[in-house]
Amino acid sequence: MTPVDSSAQIRQCEDAVARLRTGERSPLATWLHGHLFDHVMPFWTRHAVDKCGGLCTCINDRGEILSTEKWLWSQWRAVWVFSRIYNRLDRDPEWLRLAQHIAGFCIRYGWETSSDGWALLLSRDGKILRGYESTYVDAFAVYGLTELYLATGDDSLRALACRTADASLKKLRGPYDRIPHFPYPIPPDAKPHGIPMLWSYGLAELGAAVKSERYLRIASTLADDIFRDHHRPARDTFLEFVRLDGTDFPAPQGTAVVPGHVIEDMWFQLHTADHLRAAGLAPSRPDADLFRHMLRHLELGWDRTHGGLLLAIDADGRSPVGWGYPDTKLWWPVTEALYGALLGWTRTGDPAFHDWYQRVWQLSLRHYVDWENGEWRQKLSRTFTPITDTVALPVKDPFHLPRSLILQLELLAK
Repeated sequence: MTPVDSSAQIRQCEDAVARLRTGERSPLATWLHGHLFDHVMPFWTRHAVDKCGGLCTCINDRGEILSTEKWLWSQWRAVWVFSRIYNRLDRDPEWLRLAQHIAGFCIRYGWETSSDGWALLLSRDGKILRGYESTYVDAFAVYGLTELYLATGDDSLRALACRTADASLKKLRGPYDRIPHFPYPIPPDAKPHGIPMLWSYGLAELGAAVKSERYLRIASTLADDIFRDHHRPARDTFLEFVRLDGTDFPAPQGTAVVPGHVIEDMWFQLHTADHLRAAGLAPSRPDADLFRHMLRHLELGWDRTHGGLLLAIDADGRSPVGWGYPDTKLWWPVTEALYGALLGWTRTGDPAFHDWYQRVWQLSLRHYVDWENGEWRQKLSRTFTPITDTVALPVKDPFHLPRSLILQLELLAK
């Protein structure tokens, strides 16, 4: 990798972010474009593309392959990234070829007929090592297949996305504590925020792509579930776990809040609302409420001692926090905060959003961006030292960061 003048890059980004406040978008768009295409994506195309199919995402920050096993969680998310770049930013057919390269491996080996869903883990040559263990893998499959369908117009991809969604919707009719939910265990008699969060957005994206009012209405119902069951007005926050009937689950799991999830979910719901309005359907929540929740959870999650977003907090300020590794500073909440804050700024003009956008970029440039190896450091301690613990999956995931940069570029182009 060509050496990078990190000081110059930091100055350019910070200057571009500052100029955004006065309405100048092009300097920031230029910097983000360079960061995505010259710094982030080359890490994956240089180190991770496997001739056997898919990507090697069990990889360290230096680009060294630690295992050739393929987690479909990561594979399907990468399909979305490469497809979206092709659809929205760069019509170079190589991006589409890579998306099809990864999706083809998943489709060839990953569908588990007995479970009517996608396997969790495959060997390098496609043997199923772990079968259907996570509704999230199915949701990411729908997400990736939908974007790849938009890139190709291939009706077989459309059909597979719908087949996956329909099979998952049957499973979602049962109690949530019985739905395979790797890597986040669900306590008995509890239901998690993550299921309606991810499926509401995935179904809205699918419904918009295939022009299905049915999927859009189900997405709207799942969004309603989030606000009815997980939001606590007295605390003005969203709980990760509630009882199956929507009442409070005992602490500490029942008082766990993951601020990054809420920030991500609020922009999910803003885009879901866009899809509903485009189809002539009314969202149940005004956009202003969603932006307010986003600002609230940026404040709640910010570490006032060291800076940065904590992975999890307790709604009542108690200890222990009922979520694994709560004091870590993972990369993904930061990337979600960047997109959420820019979305808030561009849609509302509220200076609080620009303040957050500026603050989060200043932090990211100094602690997360890996100026030596490319990409970002994905797992940091509370004091921003790298950690090697497996927090969820044993992967370096090519998703939250490129997605955030892609969506930021799309916003600035409007």
